Amino acid sequence: MATKASRSAARLMMAPAVVLLLGWMLVPLIMTLWFSFRTYLPLRGGDQGWTGFDNYVRFVTSSSFWPAVQTTLLIVLGVLIITVCLGILLAILLDQPMWGQGVVRILVIAPFFVMPTVSALVWKNMFMDPVNGLFAHLWRFFGAEPVSWLSDAAMPSIIMIVSWQWLPFATLILLTAIQSLDSEQLEAAEMDGAPHLQRFIYIILPHLSRAITIVILIQTIFLLAIFAEIFVTTGGAFGTRTLSYLIFQRVLESQNVGLGSAGGVYAIILANIVAIFLMRIVGKNLDN
Repeated sequence: MATKASRSAARLMMAPAVVLLLGWMLVPLIMTLWFSFRTYLPLRGGDQGWTGFDNYVRFVTSSSFWPAVQTTLLIVLGVLIITVCLGILLAILLDQPMWGQGVVRILVIAPFFVMPTVSALVWKNMFMDPVNGLFAHLWRFFGAEPVSWLSDAAMPSIIMIVSWQWLPFATLILLTAIQSLDSEQLEAAEMDGAPHLQRFIYIILPHLSRAITIVILIQTIFLLAIFAEIFVTTGGAFGTRTLSYLIFQRVLESQNVGLGSAGGVYAIILANIVAIFLMRIVGKNLDN
């Protein structure tokens, strides 16, 4: 049993890490808040003084703000639907005994360890190129005209690229959850004559509910900040400009640090709203 002295010693040893972590988070946040209330133009005179809430008003009233928020949420929703549905299917398949099961699992999980920039370049040049891409050759093989994916179907292309990268993560979490399922329940249901679909709906899916909520929560936190895939492929064109990419354009392309910082604050607010909403869902699910 821990004594008062041991607990104090534990807090003392943890203090440097906690202070470092707080500094790591608070310093950029404070700097972002500071610049958001100022007119700071690095290439046009630098800091031009206090501007109040003008940056916030300009950012939220611009014609690009709400479309960027909508695009961000659509990408997040599309990726979540694909990764959760296909993740459940892959997890069930990988749980079945097969030859080379370990190698197959490694190959399925491998895309998660590919950097987003590399992943986007591979999809852009090897698969979606309208002249030499794999999809273009398949289209020609079947007598169809190749599709310019990153212009004619930009949004589905981005969702496809990001889903490919995050599908292994969902599969791994869901496969772990399936392996913890008591096989005696499935055997009893099978002996009672329950078909595969009913066993999936009434036994497997309820067992995966907690794992699914965890997958949704973690992926949403990261997907709200999606940037590299869009930067490498479409450059924010063709309706793929997310909130994070809009902030990038305001800071680096327009050289307006104050306006971009105000956008960063809006991004933090949006992320917290979504996180609180998801945490309530996860909390209710975990309590059941």
